[in-house]
Order: sequence, then C-alpha cells, then structure tokens
Amino acid sequence: MRPLVLRALSFMVPPAQGRVLVVGAGKASGAMAAAVEEAWGSRVADGVVAVKDGHLAPTQRIRLLEAGHPVPDERGAAAAREIRALAESATADDLLLVLVSGGGSALTPAPAPPITLADKQAMTRLLLAAGANINQLNTVRKHCSVLKGGQLARAAAPARVEALLLSDVIGDPLDVIASGPTTPDVSTFTEALAILDRFHLREKAPRGIVERLERGARGEIPETPKPGDPIFERVRNTVIGNNALVVEAAAARARELRLDAHMLTRALEGEAREAAGRLVKTAREIKAGKSPIAPPACLIAGGETTVTVRGKGKGGRCQEFALAAALAIDGEDDVVVLAAGTDGTDGPTDAAGAIADGQSIARARARSLDPAARLADNDSYPLFSALGDLVVTGPTNTNLLDLYLVVVGPLSR
Repeated sequence: MRPLVLRALSFMVPPAQGRVLVVGAGKASGAMAAAVEEAWGSRVADGVVAVKDGHLAPTQRIRLLEAGHPVPDERGAAAAREIRALAESATADDLLLVLVSGGGSALTPAPAPPITLADKQAMTRLLLAAGANINQLNTVRKHCSVLKGGQLARAAAPARVEALLLSDVIGDPLDVIASGPTTPDVSTFTEALAILDRFHLREKAPRGIVERLERGARGEIPETPKPGDPIFERVRNTVIGNNALVVEAAAARARELRLDAHMLTRALEGEAREAAGRLVKTAREIKAGKSPIAPPACLIAGGETTVTVRGKGKGGRCQEFALAAALAIDGEDDVVVLAAGTDGTDGPTDAAGAIADGQSIARARARSLDPAARLADNDSYPLFSALGDLVVTGPTNTNLLDLYLVVVGPLSR
C-alpha cells in the first residue's frame, strides 16, 4: 500500500500558496496517511482520518480517529463532523487530499437530520443480515448522509480536491467505494427505496430513513450531486490499488510453487456457499480430467460474496465459503481451499478467513461438531477455531476485496 501512495503523490503537485489539508476514512486510510506524511512532511497543514479500531499508524500532523465498523458508532459520527468542517475550511488556494479505502462509509456516518445515528446503525444491520451487497448498502447510505455521494466535494468547493482510492468494490466504481464522498452519484432516492423493497425492509426500517427516502423520491429533498455538477470541476479521483494486485500476486506465487495458476474471476459474488459450490465444481472437473487445466493447479478468484444471515452463529463470508467448500469436498484427496479477506477481518471476527480440505469435515465430527448444522446456523468461526484452521493475520492496513484459492492435485509432478 505504501508504495502505491508514494507513487501517486510523485505525480501530484502541492499548491504553490495554499495549504495541504488531509482527510479520509477506511481500514487502510491510516497507513495511507502515514505515507502522505513520509512524502510531504511539513507541507501538511492539518488532517483528520477515520480508521477502524486497531488500524492506527504513526502520524504527527494527521490525526487518526478510531471508529466502529461495520456498524457505525458515535465516534465515527464525530469524526465525520471533523472531516466535513476541515473540508469546509478549504479555500480556492488549498489542496484537500482525500484518502479513501474500504470501510470508509461505515466509519464516517453523517446522518441527515432528522435521521439519527441509531437509525443508521439499525439500517446497516438490517441490510447486512438480509444479504445486501456493498453497492446496495452504499446506495441507501448515500441518501441518508450529508457527507457521502459527492457531498464531501460539495463541502470543499472551490478548493482543489485530489482523492486517492484503494478499491474494495468489484469493478472499481468510484461512486461506490466508501460511498463516493468525492464523486458524482448516479444513484437516486428511488433506487434506495427499491433496495429496501427488494429485501422486504420498508416496514422494518427506521421510520426516519423511510420517510426521508420517500420524500426524496417525490422530489421534496435535493438529490446528491450528479455528473456534470460544477462542484466537480477541480476534483480528481484516482484508484491507486484494487483486487488485481492481489490476484496477480497470488498467481505469481503459485507459479513459483510450480502450480498451474488460473485466474477465474475478479468479480466473484453472490451467496458465499453457492460461490463455493461453483469453485469446487471446477476443481472436480480438473481432477476428473474434464478440463483443459491439468493438476497440480491453483484456481484463483477475487471478489466479495455475501451471506444471508438466518442463524445466530458467529462467522463471516469467507469462513462460510470455506465451510460450504469443506462439505462439498468431504473425503476427497488433493483439494485445498482458502478464503480470506485482504483487510485481515472477516465479518465480526478476528480472523481473515479459513482453510479447508477433504479431511476438515471428518476432523470436525471427531470433535463432536456438526458441520452442516453449523453452516445452517451461520456458525463457521467456532468450527474452524476448534480445527485450528482459521487464517488470523491481524490488520493488514489494506483492503482490496477477498481472495479465494483452490489448490487441486498432488503438489509434485
């Protein structure tokens, strides 16, 4: 991550007379702030960046404020107010440098009155439990906020704005990464309402949020700034890193291990257990000689799956993927699966993900664990913890979607 920021800054010219102000939010944004100070040092006049708990980095001029993720909290709301105030203080001579990475949306809740923080917390929980993807979640968030959906750029105008983004979204849509605080918003109030209806949440959602979305859909509330708005004339958004870096690094390492590396997709999505089934099916075809890919091989995918929570267990999308894969390859030799989040966290757990093979289910049952029941209860974490097969990295200070690997065949030729 650090080299990506330093390289981007090497192509950027600080203002001749004005100040350099730094704001940002996300799991990687603290490390990004440290890289900015390394490159520009005393040129930074002031800065405030919201980071997830445990993701602090050494900075002197840029204040790092820890906040809640994935469910926003009051610390994040306070950080959002400071970020907005600093942006509003910028003049036409100043440069506002915005450091954006995954998690930034939850870390900077800025509810539009009369919506409360509690309303946004409840809405986030409902959407996550329903299996909404990041695009859908952020569409709703943007229309309940005074900061997201291009509104940070509106606050900073007429200052020059340079936003550096680490993408944790499939396809790198600028308006979705951290809810696009400095980009034109193509989504609408009507679309946000449609998302609630798709997941049958209009009656369950906080009334303040539903009423705001309904008023916006009727045209009673101004929309978020759209493409062509003059506030974006001095704004530039640059994606400096995405999931391609992860899958390419995985492929290079697989080749070093003398595996045939095959990148299947950088857009893996959908229910975690269903996505696991698709990758396992491909692995079986390779083992059966029904594929042009010959073992030993490493299948590589990037993306972000979702989980529709129906149980009361503990886990995350990567651990659920690994458990579903373990059930699918039960008893098979020469198939190993890894699923992990590049940020080092998977759901509300301290694990990045998990590893599974053909013996995982037998080992679980030997410990009196019922894997199928655990999957039904969305309770993958305790099972993999008991097996010692969790992937625990701690904060990685980056966030470039998830990585899914399936190694097929004996590891010798």
